[in-house]
Amino acid sequence: MQNQNSPSLSANISRQELREIVRSQLQALLAQEDLRGAKALLVPVQPVDIAAVITELPAAKQAIAFRLLSKNEAIEVYEYLDSNVQQALIEEFKQQDVLDIVDKMSPDDRARLFDELPAKVVRRLLNQLSSTERQATTLLLGYNSGTAGRLMTTEYIALKENSTVVQALERVRRLADVTETIYYLYITDESRRLTGVLTLRSLLTAQSEQTVGEVMKREVVFVRTDTDQEEVARLVQDYDFGAVPVVDTEQRLVGIVTVDDVLDVIEQETTEDIYALGGVEAGGDKYFQTTNLFKIARMRVKWLFVLLFANTATSAVISNQEEVLEQVVALAAFIPLLIDTGGNVGAQSSTVVIRGLNLREVQLKKALGVVTKPSSGYC
Repeated sequence: MQNQNSPSLSANISRQELREIVRSQLQALLAQEDLRGAKALLVPVQPVDIAAVITELPAAKQAIAFRLLSKNEAIEVYEYLDSNVQQALIEEFKQQDVLDIVDKMSPDDRARLFDELPAKVVRRLLNQLSSTERQATTLLLGYNSGTAGRLMTTEYIALKENSTVVQALERVRRLADVTETIYYLYITDESRRLTGVLTLRSLLTAQSEQTVGEVMKREVVFVRTDTDQEEVARLVQDYDFGAVPVVDTEQRLVGIVTVDDVLDVIEQETTEDIYALGGVEAGGDKYFQTTNLFKIARMRVKWLFVLLFANTATSAVISNQEEVLEQVVALAAFIPLLIDTGGNVGAQSSTVVIRGLNLREVQLKKALGVVTKPSSGYC
């Protein structure tokens, strides 16, 4: 039952306003140590919004708020949290608490989390996962970063051609709760080679006595494990897929890439392109979540050095050729190159801030923290 005092989208408020209301109320309840009230406040809130709220809480309150969630809800919320918050919670929790959450995560989300964790922590967690989850995660971590193999999930439903529609529906019902999506069903042979695809709609509208082979589509669009993630995103976008199957070199089905992961790829690739236009080197870490000064400098300093050397050379030429410059006034047109470095720094700063605002990594209420951030370009 929904808490009558809890805000909801039905109250004609925006999603961002809802999150801000929940965050302020939750923070007040935690300050009063009213854990029962805080737990009731989160009951009607969607997991993705809870994750955003927890991320905005002070670090000392994040673990407390997360422990208010039920086990099933905590698993779902954890997948939506930023990687730095996930790492902080791992350090706060007892070992078994961590394992219960990590073991129930989707393999693709777990692989992305492990990419951010220290190798020592990853090895410890891997060794204590259930054998099935350990095998699935090890498989994904074995593929190169930025490929379909690293992006995919191994949670899908596979059917056989000789199965009847009734048998296929029963299998879908049995696996619905443990798979990433049930709308696309994939048909494989005895060697797990991909032979066809079937939508849930086609299965539901088929006659009971028909077999899967009679109603499936044999022309399947797929990608390979080494396909670049940007190409996967374009394919999903062009064909309006909700998911695309991933096969290995022997055409065996090993996983699927779902549209929610593709959206993350599109955002990441767009950010890299925008940063490139602004002369900022794109990195694996989000700019405003990076606290290491050297990482921030590395993302921005390359092109600044190139421009600095070019401008220094120009300055030296002008200094040594004053007489020529007096005779050929047209050469003065190159002098602005010497003062362009400031503009380049400003372009970089505006690029990362505007993109940060777009991705909601930067909020106006935290503008002072952005201005005073080391190596932000404003100081």
